[in-house]
Amino acid sequence: MKRTTLLILLFTAFSITAQEKFKTTSAIINFEASVPFFEEVKAVNKLGTIVLEPQTSTLICTVIIKDFRFKMDLMEEHFNDNYVESHRYPKAYFKGKIQKFDIAQIDETSREYDVKGKLYIHGKSKMITVKALLKRVPEGIQIVSAFPISISDFNIEIPYVVANKISKTVQTDLSGIMR
Repeated sequence: MKRTTLLILLFTAFSITAQEKFKTTSAIINFEASVPFFEEVKAVNKLGTIVLEPQTSTLICTVIIKDFRFKMDLMEEHFNDNYVESHRYPKAYFKGKIQKFDIAQIDETSREYDVKGKLYIHGKSKMITVKALLKRVPEGIQIVSAFPISISDFNIEIPYVVANKISKTVQTDLSGIMR
């Protein structure tokens, strides 16, 4: 009986420290492509998925394009139908490696990492490097990242009529707590 209890305790302790993946399906992705003196071009998606694989330092982020919400329904419709063509390209994702990552170093203090990987949007992909802040919180591991996306890199065409009302660079923010 003592041996069985000891084995269960050891297995439980090992599985806690050697967790294979941290994940969330409620990551928040904000983007803004506003320019001064025109209507605000801003959206939020609260259903992003983030997976962190500590053993390989791999970070994967996925978002369903149609889950972005705008203040105005018409703006959301134009975004999905005319710009990102979400019926043809329903997902955007990023898969990369966190540079110099060690899960044992993640504590309550935010630590900045470079994350190098491939961003896939609108049927196109591009290698990028972004900064990410990681820290341990009571609920798991928190990630916060901000990075610009150039719409020309992903062949997203903005009609001439509204081209001066939308920024050529979209500021994107990502945050989530992985468990």
